[in-house]
Amino acid sequence: MTLTDGSSVVPLAECALLLRPDDDVAVTTRELKAGTRVLTAAGELVLPGDVPRSHKLAVRDLSSGSAVHKYGQSIGLATTDIVAGAHVHTHNLGMDDSNRAYEFGTARTVLPSPSAPARTFQGYHRANGRVGTRNYIGVLTSVNCSASAAKMIAEQFRGMTLDAFPNVDGVVALTHQSGCGLVSGSVGANTLVRTLRGYAQHPNFGGLLVLGLGCEMVPVQSLVEGLDVPTDTIVNTLTIQDTGGVRATVRAGVDLIREMLPVLDARRRTPAPISELVLGLNCGGSDGYSGITANPALGYASDRLVADGGTSILAETPEVFGAEHLLTRRAVSEDVGRRLLERIDWWKKYARAGGGSLDNNPSPGNKAGGLTTILEKSLGAVAKAGQADLSAVYEYAEPVKERGLVFMDTPGYDPVSVTGIVAGGATVVCFTTGRGSVLGCRPTPSIKLATNTEMYERMTEDMDINCGRIVDGTASLTEVGDEIFERIIAVASGERTASEELDLGQDEFIPWQFGTVT
Repeated sequence: MTLTDGSSVVPLAECALLLRPDDDVAVTTRELKAGTRVLTAAGELVLPGDVPRSHKLAVRDLSSGSAVHKYGQSIGLATTDIVAGAHVHTHNLGMDDSNRAYEFGTARTVLPSPSAPARTFQGYHRANGRVGTRNYIGVLTSVNCSASAAKMIAEQFRGMTLDAFPNVDGVVALTHQSGCGLVSGSVGANTLVRTLRGYAQHPNFGGLLVLGLGCEMVPVQSLVEGLDVPTDTIVNTLTIQDTGGVRATVRAGVDLIREMLPVLDARRRTPAPISELVLGLNCGGSDGYSGITANPALGYASDRLVADGGTSILAETPEVFGAEHLLTRRAVSEDVGRRLLERIDWWKKYARAGGGSLDNNPSPGNKAGGLTTILEKSLGAVAKAGQADLSAVYEYAEPVKERGLVFMDTPGYDPVSVTGIVAGGATVVCFTTGRGSVLGCRPTPSIKLATNTEMYERMTEDMDINCGRIVDGTASLTEVGDEIFERIIAVASGERTASEELDLGQDEFIPWQFGTVT
């Protein structure tokens, strides 16, 4: 619209997204310069300063101390008076520590009917009934002292060496920084063992070499004894001290894996119902579009999988803080809802003990991308969980046994979070990113979902799907959600992701470490 003085007025819908009618802020879809005139339902705004793309624009005057709403929820308190049209960010928006009201099971949802006809994927059926999406050999280390030897063994099977075994996805060394000096029976020791055992029984491994030094506090045998490891999973163990040193161990390990290769290569993918899939949901390098494009589109795909009897794992406890009241309303029981609140309370104490708070979470990159408080970040992050009921809450790396949407207590740090999700049994991971995370997570494929077109085009070799089309107006949320759902099935059936083509995901195995080291 051009005015008589030659200036123009831009309708709000052409330059920003107002997510709820009563929201106090809109998210810009392009950079807006100072002096820009924006037409809203309440009248015309004149921007007093620049507002970057994907950041927040005040659509009404806000007084200091008042709650600022986005997604229909408070994302913080104004720290000064804010005029309509102003940029709302760290300079004028702070944390809202108000207590939230918790309800349990008051917003449960009946999901759409399952797919008809029933959907299947091509997977590896294991003897214990689980179905893998990949056929890897894992070199699992009990202690950091065996890490170098494990990497030396795995390096012998890179590139052309495996060309003769096309049905084996690779040999991956899973090394870490612990395994000794731990207090036996402590939370830290138990968490490490639970993580390693979760990987040992993962259906994406057809063969395992469990490698230790020989004198560590986490013995090699403790990682496989009593586990539900499929009887058709080939398991071998070695310790460096008993085998005769590093060189002898590398030779012995290489020989054992060479014996596994033809056996595992003879296995074939066969149809399995998608109800056997376990989907991990994670986000990293989030921006102002994460909660508008990729996260809700992934939530739509997750709901489709859950409706078909599958399982989705939401995680990153510090990144649901501020939105946990929305999840408790979807809990199948008060007990499940209270388990989530117990984990939130634990994190508050954990953060205080470290001299911080949960509002420390938005990283500099998150803030550069338009996010301001943990409340805003969390409200966008939980969109990955769609609308399904919350059926269970698990501790870090616990085996996930309930179907449907579940929650796992993990840190927000991506490699540690995804390691826990995979240890819990995730056979496919969908990872949303606005700034451009490149994380892989072998033996589980990671599908990268870009929240905005600009980043997708800049990092196209690292991304799998451009969800930024939702903001661009070239695709609807349901269209992108359906695309994600179909890609999950295709990847589960063997289609390679960008991170797999780059051979990422070995060094990103990082179990959560905490507690006393002696």
